[in-house]
Formats: sequence, C-alpha cells, structure tokens
Amino acid sequence: MTLSLHHRFRNTITLFILTLCGVLPYQGSAWEVSGQDSLVIIHSIKYSGNKITKDHIITRELMFAEGDTLSKRAFSNLLEKSRENLLNTSLFNFVTADIHTTVSQYAVVDVVFNFTERWYIWPWPVIEFADRNFNTWWSENRDLSRMSYGVLLKWNNFRGRKEELNFTLRFGYNELYGFDYTIPFLNKKETLGLGIGAAYGRTHEVPVMNEDDKLVYYKDDGQYVMQGVGSYISLIYRKEIYNTHTFMLEYNLRDFDDTLTKINPAFAPEGKSKLQYLSLIYQFKSDYRDFKAYPLSGHYFDVEVGKRGLGLLDNGGLDVFYVLTTFRKYFQLGRRWYFASGLNSKFSNDAIQPFYMDQAIGYGRDVVRGYEHYVVDGHNFGIFKNNFKFALLPRRTFDIGFINSEKFRKVHYAFYLNAFFDLGFADHLYPVHKLNNQLENTLLIGYGMGLDFVTYYDIVFRLEYSFNRMNEHGFYLHFRAPI
Repeated sequence: MTLSLHHRFRNTITLFILTLCGVLPYQGSAWEVSGQDSLVIIHSIKYSGNKITKDHIITRELMFAEGDTLSKRAFSNLLEKSRENLLNTSLFNFVTADIHTTVSQYAVVDVVFNFTERWYIWPWPVIEFADRNFNTWWSENRDLSRMSYGVLLKWNNFRGRKEELNFTLRFGYNELYGFDYTIPFLNKKETLGLGIGAAYGRTHEVPVMNEDDKLVYYKDDGQYVMQGVGSYISLIYRKEIYNTHTFMLEYNLRDFDDTLTKINPAFAPEGKSKLQYLSLIYQFKSDYRDFKAYPLSGHYFDVEVGKRGLGLLDNGGLDVFYVLTTFRKYFQLGRRWYFASGLNSKFSNDAIQPFYMDQAIGYGRDVVRGYEHYVVDGHNFGIFKNNFKFALLPRRTFDIGFINSEKFRKVHYAFYLNAFFDLGFADHLYPVHKLNNQLENTLLIGYGMGLDFVTYYDIVFRLEYSFNRMNEHGFYLHFRAPI
C-alpha cells in the first residue's frame, strides 16, 4: 500500500516532534499502551526469511505502510489481514509478525514479518483418468488403459516476483503439450500483469454424447479422434489488493473425426469436422477469504462474461455468449463452529451450442454432492451449496525432526467434521428425450456428512458420505474445499 508524499511527510513530522519532546523513553512490549483507541505510529517494516521473494512483492500485500498513524484496534486488524494476504499469495507456508514497540503516550512500532517460504519448483508426476473425476473412474471401470501420465513442471515465484511458469508433458490416453506464463506486475505501480499460454492436445477417445445422464465415449485405437490447439493472452489489472480484473483473448483450433458428428450431429456446429474460433473473455474476482485453500471466514465473488465465436474465422456460425458467476460466504458461528454457503450459476444465450460447450452440472467444481456419477447438460444452471462445520481437531503445527529443510519440516494440519446440503438445477433449452436424460430441467437434491483434512501446500482431502434424491448413497473422495 503506497502512501502519498503528503501523508508520509505529515507522519515523519509527527515522529520528529514526539522525539524532540522526549515522549519515547524506552523499549517496551508490543502492547503496553492502554485502550483500544491508543495511537500507533508505524516506524519501520522489515522482512526476515524471504530468501527468494523480493521485498516489493511482500509490500504489495500489506494493508499499512511506514509512517501510518493508526488506532491500536485498527493496526491489530490490519496486521492480521496483511498476514492473511501474504499466506494467500501461496508463496509461504508460515507468516508471523514480531512487534517491537517504543511506548509513551503514543506507541511507535517496528514490525518484522517472518516467513517460511515454500518450495517453488515442482516436477509433478501427472497421473490422470479420462473420466471426469476419481470417483467415476473407480466405480465404473478402473481401467488403467484410460490413464494419462507425464510430468507437469510448475515453477512458482519464478525470479522471486510471484511469476508462474508451467510446462506440461502428458502422454498416454489424453496427450497434452503446453506452457503458460503469468507475470503479475509489469509496471512500477504494480497494477498491471500479463498472462500467455499455448497447448496442443490429441486423444483416441472423447465423450460424444450424454445418455442416461452419463457420458458416452467413442474410441478409435487406430487414430486420434480429436486434436486441437489452444492459446491465449490476458491482461490483468489489480489496483486494489482484493479485486482483480482480467481481459483475455483466446484462439482455438479443433479437428474432429467425422464419426463424432455422425454419432451426434450436435457435437460441433453445422456438423463441421474442423473449427477455428476466437473468444473474448472478461473476469472479475473479489476475494476476501481468510485462507483461499480452505476458507473459514470472509467472502468471495467472481463473474466471467464471454463471447465464443467472433465471426472472424471458419467457426461454423459459432455464436455463444455466456455469464458465469460465483458467490461464497463463510461464517464463524462459535469457537469451533463454522458455516459456509455458496452459489454457482451460468446463463447463456439461446443459440444451439456444441456438445462439448453445453456443460452444466458434474464438471469441475460445479457438482451437486451425491451426483458425482452423473452429468447434466444445459444452457443455464444454478448450484446452491451449504456446509455446517465443526473443527474436530483445530489447526495444529509440528516439526518432522528428520527433515532438514524448513520448507517441509514444519507442518500444519486440521480435521473438520461437516454436514452439507446441496441444491442444483440445469436448464437445457434443447433436450434430446430419446437419450433418456432424466436430470435435465429437474431439481437435484444432495446431502450427507464428511470429514476434511487440511494441511500445508494447500492440500485438502475430503471423505464424504452422500445421498441423492434417487435414494442412492455412497462414499466419495475429493481434493479441494467443498465451497
């Protein structure tokens, strides 16, 4: 947070006058000033333990600056918010703050932030299933031939500037070769960023339709039934700490086997076997969560407005306009009790959309719990999720003695017991009744209980027992926060 020159000058004069008057007589503990409205003057801010991360990257996330004059209550709140902001950069496993205070009628503080940096270079082995999630693969086939394997090289905090550089080499069932690079700050004011990426993929098998509310696949071992190229460039604008705007231009080339459009004429517009199209996308994110990987308090909102098919390439008349939005709210109800509620929704125009774009419930995060084995297509959808949560074992920290590196030695973990209730609805404007999809244009209800395990490096494991309105139930495993 950058102070104006006038603000800095005023607070420097204040410090100078206090010193001349002799009201800063000794070094005391952090909070020896009585009353929540006592004034605190920020004398200095220093950093310790950031061996790779540049100082200006850290300063960008702070809610106060050197020279600020604040009430004790305001400073305490802003200090905690700043610590949360730094943890949410995903650059550090632990962030603490030491306060050194010179006390009299006023408190003049020196703040020292201490960091335990993460390990930033990860050659992750890639083991993926062709199915939408682990639960579907495990319950329906467990076919190892449907696995993809390879390596994802993630270089977080590249050059110590919070940049991200990723390379993907994936072989086997679904091949993918690509890269992406994000630079969060391009200008001196640290408000503009840039993202670029490109990828090439091909596969022997793709989902070609949705029948009985499940994906039907077409496979040809002798040739690739779909291949394509995708690329993008994005401009990122982040003037404030919590709000981010992204403007993105995408290019996509899709090459299909003719058999796909023979099986499902709606697979691609006008039955084309080759498409090229541009997409223009705007995203806005407002993120006030305390811990992004597993929030317990705060709120989050995003909206994405996109236009696929700009009429400039041979796109078969593709003309899809859509709006995606998410809102999530997190409450602390008591010392160990929490509640969270979230709404995901999508609205799109009335145009007939290609099958692979006409996705609603059952993809990615857009899941109604209890329906993990199903997919529901639709132009529009809404999902309302609710979670009551109890900290069965609140956050604990321990050291693994035989590990020398501080990046892995110190571990935090917690267990949460939760009960949940979800609602969902997908509006399909052109349902194909002969395919016997019963969940389109129908209220979906799911509920159950679960146990969540949360630890460092944003790792989350969720084991849930869910029920749906068809009286089906079972255990499901997930790897991200539910809301």
